[in-house]
Amino acid sequence: MGVIQATLMLFLIFFGLMFVGVPISVSIGVASISILLTGFDLDALAYIVAQRCFSGIDSFGLLALPFFMLAGSIMNKGGIARRLVRLARCFVGKIPGYLAATNVLTNMFFGAISGSSVAAASAVGKIMGPLEKQENYEDAYAAAINICSAPTGVIIPPSGPLILFSLTAGGVSVSALFMAGYIPGILLGLCVMAVAIIIAKKKGYTGSTVKEDASTLKIFLDAIPCILMMVIVMGGILLGWFTATEAGIVACLYCIVLGFLYRELTVKQLWNLMSECMMDTAVILFLIAASNIMSYAMSFTGIPAALSAMLMSITDNKYILLLIMNVFLLVLGMFLDLTPAVLIFTPIFLPIATGFGMNPVHFGVMLILNLAIGSVTPPVGSVLFVGCNVANVTMEEVTKYIVPTFVAMVVALMLVTYIPALTLFIPQLAGLI
Repeated sequence: MGVIQATLMLFLIFFGLMFVGVPISVSIGVASISILLTGFDLDALAYIVAQRCFSGIDSFGLLALPFFMLAGSIMNKGGIARRLVRLARCFVGKIPGYLAATNVLTNMFFGAISGSSVAAASAVGKIMGPLEKQENYEDAYAAAINICSAPTGVIIPPSGPLILFSLTAGGVSVSALFMAGYIPGILLGLCVMAVAIIIAKKKGYTGSTVKEDASTLKIFLDAIPCILMMVIVMGGILLGWFTATEAGIVACLYCIVLGFLYRELTVKQLWNLMSECMMDTAVILFLIAASNIMSYAMSFTGIPAALSAMLMSITDNKYILLLIMNVFLLVLGMFLDLTPAVLIFTPIFLPIATGFGMNPVHFGVMLILNLAIGSVTPPVGSVLFVGCNVANVTMEEVTKYIVPTFVAMVVALMLVTYIPALTLFIPQLAGLI
């Protein structure tokens, strides 16, 4: 079978099964096995599939994912989000769209601790929504800003998708990726905040009239234990005290202790959160196993090399190639969730990017930023769905505010893409690359 026929067959089966409602991991597995059937007999194929599934999940580094997921869930229930909201309000000041800007900054804080955009959209949205309603903010506007700022959680470390990229890319340093995510994540948040303030001025949303019962000092002291987790986790990784996986365990233990100290987490809630995390981890592991079969199928049929040759035949200008990759990933990000997209497209685009001299760490942050932006767009935007559900608004209502914010997010993406120093400066400063 030729490369073109194999590519068409693989993706037609994959998207066709997804369209009729087959789970994405099953769609990936069936499409991949269908391609491999053209080159192997059933006995050999059974051995290859089993081997690829096992090798895909046989990784110590993969343990970091469930631990950081659990830490984010505990934060959501343990009163940490509320304290971060109060801290963010102190930083923002009395600017137009004060509460919307607070929402953005809180999502950045939350992302720097939990690493989950969906958790941020849910936890922060539930707190900010009632406050913004008191100030007569339009529900759709408030929801849109919450939705578009939540993806900072998967760029600012710790980040599950960056860990996943590291494993899929064949061992790119997690520490380097974590350090590389800070400036792009902050830049993304600032671009969203700028749009929020501009729209707030046009709509006449002034500074907040909500009065804080506590002093700024007390609010800051109350939030210090929350912020300290970020310092402990990232500092420990940088100083070599523990690996990213061990950092996930430290984050879980720290969040559990903090939740009980704040008296907002019970043993029953913790048990339920651990059960949910185990179920979510099983789904992700199955997805990774199936994606490893797809990676093998693509390598076997020569799809990545063919795509690379095709792109190079269009142009050898790396700036045009980067633009093509960005457009492709932005469009596909609208139809695929972040996790499977990382698993599918990393083996395809990473060799192309490194082929024209792009640093793998730079590419990884660009890839995750692309797909994070896709999580706020229909029809398969997980953050969009969660944010709309929390605010009790429809996708149609928030679209008019998401469109200008989406443009600002793409501006941040282009800056990150074409100015490597924004990504590589901190890792280089830390001696990680």
